[in-house]
Amino acid sequence: MKVTLDQDKCVASGQCVVAADDVFDQDDDGIAVLLNPAPSSARAEDVQQAAAVCPALAIRIEG
Repeated sequence: MKVTLDQDKCVASGQCVVAADDVFDQDDDGIAVLLNPAPSSARAEDVQQAAAVCPALAIRIEG
């Protein structure tokens, strides 16, 4: 699985961090930061949830 994050689209909702806190974090302005662009398959459900709840649709998943 490969995850990409478009920080320019991020609206700082923090939903991705709630869904997958070992893959996403937020900077001081609340903008999402991708910590792990290749999470293990064991985290797939959480990462998919993060992408689904992102109001800005800033997260993409491949593979």
